[in-house]
Amino acid sequence: MLKRLLITVLLLLPLLAAGPAAPSFRIAKLHYGGGGDWYANKTSLPNLIQFCNRTLNTNIDPEEGTVELDSPELLTYPFVHMTGHGNVSFTEAEAKNLRHYLTGGGFLHIDDNYGLDRFIRPEMKKVFPELEFVELPFSHPIYHQKYQFPRGLPKVHEHDGKRPQGFGLLYKGRLVCFYTYECDLGNGWEDVGTYPGDTPAIHDAALRMGANLVAYALTQD
Repeated sequence: MLKRLLITVLLLLPLLAAGPAAPSFRIAKLHYGGGGDWYANKTSLPNLIQFCNRTLNTNIDPEEGTVELDSPELLTYPFVHMTGHGNVSFTEAEAKNLRHYLTGGGFLHIDDNYGLDRFIRPEMKKVFPELEFVELPFSHPIYHQKYQFPRGLPKVHEHDGKRPQGFGLLYKGRLVCFYTYECDLGNGWEDVGTYPGDTPAIHDAALRMGANLVAYALTQD
């Protein structure tokens, strides 16, 4: 089902500029177990969707989906976003279903909202025991879709004085998971004013990078 959905989306991309007549699809936030706040950043995906529809001429459903790891509905989403600060735990069945989703054409964006890193790395090892997260070079196409990011990810929030990094899991040469670390990209998508000190420029840069993720997920081979 996922492959059929992705093929449909790819065929329709040239027609999306025609406006609201083009069929819509939905992107989702991942509901995972372990007690972490998977539900964080309540305004982030709605704002990203609105930005993509306005600037990329997509027609994404303005209402985000919520999907659990073991749900068959996971296979209906071309783009899934995961965030949080704390613990993450995948069951064997969840890891198997997530692998099925990602190897079948799906795309997962993991955004460390600070504190996620030490939990998500071992859990993704359950999904792809044969793969390691690798930092993507700044020349990677994900940084060069409609918007150019020649220095990589924008820095939204400071945590431990580290530079923002974008890591990928590459399955048979295809980027199936993009992990944004020390960046807080999803925080940048939230409503301006949610975090004191965040400027409209930071908000715009975060949305532009987010639009690149969505565009890449929909068009990569």
